[in-house]
Parts: sequence; C-alpha cells; structure tokens
Amino acid sequence: MNKDQVKGVAKDIEGTIQEKVGQLTGNKEQQAKGLGKQIAGNVQKSVGDAKEAVKDAADKL
Repeated sequence: MNKDQVKGVAKDIEGTIQEKVGQLTGNKEQQAKGLGKQIAGNVQKSVGDAKEAVKDAADKL
C-alpha cells in the first residue's frame, strides 16, 4: 500500500462524514463539499492502485 492509496481512502472517509453531517443539518454546501472530497479521494486511491500495479509488474520482470 502506498501513500496515495492511504490518503485517498482517508479523504473518501472524511468526505463521507462531511456529506452525512451536511445531510443531518440540511446544509447543501457541506453535502457538496463532502461529495467532492469523496470523488477526489477515489481518484487519488485509483492513482495509488495504478502505481502499485506498475510496481508489481516491474517486480515480476
């Protein structure tokens, strides 16, 4: 696991919490920000996954 994967998952979790708090309080801005963090977290995790795949493939060579 690399830092992009870890940070991506953390950002996704943070975004989920922020979205839920926004839903509970009726704050649409917080909901939107939470969704944005979730998307950014998923993208960052995907980048980390790709890096790991490349590293694993290189190790097999």
